[in-house]
Amino acid sequence: MTGSFETIAVIRDCMATTVPAGEWVLLRAGREVQVTQQLGGSITVRTERGPLLRIGAADADALGLEIPGESHPVDDDGRPFQIERVFDALAEVYDPEIPVSVVDLGLVYRCEEVEGPLSIRRIEIDMTMTAPGCGMGDVLRADAERAVLAVAGVDEVEVNLVWDPPWTLERMSEAARLQLGLY
Repeated sequence: MTGSFETIAVIRDCMATTVPAGEWVLLRAGREVQVTQQLGGSITVRTERGPLLRIGAADADALGLEIPGESHPVDDDGRPFQIERVFDALAEVYDPEIPVSVVDLGLVYRCEEVEGPLSIRRIEIDMTMTAPGCGMGDVLRADAERAVLAVAGVDEVEVNLVWDPPWTLERMSEAARLQLGLY
């Protein structure tokens, strides 16, 4: 769901993250917000004064919403592990400001399987943000870790934020550019 902009009152106090600064704030019960997107297991709302806040799936009930689940859960269907499943999981991690996944934004620079000790399957990911000062880095890194750990066969995940090479619009998928009108 994106862009509903229906005004709703917060039912109970909950923690939220400011977008794009990435600072934790308390969103008080009774405050009115507008849901701007609900994708990838998080909800972005606009407050009456304009700032965007990101609310995690565990606090969706504070908005009177059902906890969003993964739209394409990755589960063990008996097939051998495939790295494509990791990319599918990462494609469910969305930027809280715009309805585009970190994969389509071109924020994932490297994603590879590394066999660890005792045959532990470790996934190492290098990803960036659209700007070095983006405060959402730790939030999106944690979202990526959670999504990849949910993939059957993954034992360990390490997500590193990198800044070289700097992100540019050219890294975005064609679909994302079309969706955002950047053609």
